[in-house]
Amino acid sequence: MNEIGLGIIGAGTVGSELIRRLTVGLDDIRDKTGLELVIRKVAVRSLDNPRAFQLPAGVLVDDPFSLVEDPHVDLVIELMGGVDPANELIRLALEHKKPVVTANKELIATNGQELLETAQSQGVSLLFEAAVGGSVPIIKPLWETLIAEQIVQIIGIVNGTTNYILTQMKHHGASYEDALEKAQKLGYAEPDPKSDVDGSDAAYKTAILASLAFGAWIDPYDVHRTGIENIQAEDISYATELGYTIKSIVILDRTILGLSARVYPVLIAHDHPLARIDGATNAILVEGPFIGQVLLAGSGAGGEPTATVVLGDVISASRSLLIGGDSIPRVRVSPEDVVPIDVLLAEWYVRLEVDDQPGVLSRVAGAFGDAGVSIRLVRSDAESTNLIVMTDQASESDHQLAFSTLNDLDVVHEIASRIRVHR
Repeated sequence: MNEIGLGIIGAGTVGSELIRRLTVGLDDIRDKTGLELVIRKVAVRSLDNPRAFQLPAGVLVDDPFSLVEDPHVDLVIELMGGVDPANELIRLALEHKKPVVTANKELIATNGQELLETAQSQGVSLLFEAAVGGSVPIIKPLWETLIAEQIVQIIGIVNGTTNYILTQMKHHGASYEDALEKAQKLGYAEPDPKSDVDGSDAAYKTAILASLAFGAWIDPYDVHRTGIENIQAEDISYATELGYTIKSIVILDRTILGLSARVYPVLIAHDHPLARIDGATNAILVEGPFIGQVLLAGSGAGGEPTATVVLGDVISASRSLLIGGDSIPRVRVSPEDVVPIDVLLAEWYVRLEVDDQPGVLSRVAGAFGDAGVSIRLVRSDAESTNLIVMTDQASESDHQLAFSTLNDLDVVHEIASRIRVHR
């Protein structure tokens, strides 16, 4: 058997499931691959915490640096999250010519270029398939299968937590707060869900996709992001009546002005492929002139699907280690700036709370018209003071000017909701 000694840093939700798979399911892995994957060390924050798994004495350690330097550890799996000390640990492992597998999207988005260069210089693998799509395999297709395609656009749902919340709101009438609480109970959302619901998690993943699809390292903090915290049940209902569903998506494409990357909730038509992606599911639509559209979808939250993809990377890295080097081809990348969102074109759904009196519509229309924004649809609600406006395509900056004017109108009580429309 080809024995590979594993060192696992972190034993949380994903780490615990990976350890379970490497103990209970080891025979199946051995039969399929011919690999004998042996857990040599597992680094945890505290040795005293209760565990859902059993390991031989001496395997658990509380010093991850000793794990990396252990001569019996051939391959390092980083599942602790965060940038520090994960960055130093991965760099140290690579410098010791040990392949690394990670699911750390924040680290790869912020330090991936340097770490990949270190891996290449040492001739070992740095694999991170689970850092973007959960169980959705997107990195290897972009690195290998689609490497010759001239990708035009990537659009997708890359955060299973937000998709689960929006699905609960649409199909089960849940409030945002109740849907989030349920996601937390199911393990889809962390106790502090900020990174998921404010778009930060998806922005890290967008930056990684930019490097793979367009050969551009971008600052993840330059990715425009809007969260789902302000989506209300009324907006879900109005969108449905108008023939749309609300999804939080990433859009990555090249415009005539340069590379654009953004994360935000949108109204998307019911017949769009992403509109039918429900629950804690991720889906990524890759478009190119030769392949047309390719849709990859799968579970996007939870320890089991993520551990499955991590384990796939472990097997790939182990095979590369056995042949004496890194067999995965790389995309050449260089730093690139992101086009500011205010110069892009957009359409918007706007819900206004207004006075119930004559002349309101003309004043609202005037605010949009003075800003150079045309109105495509207006709908009033006889049972409330809501006024729904959907705009035609215009620049983001013109829309923001219109919103500013609306805020100053005495007949507008509140701009209750603003959501972009994706066509």
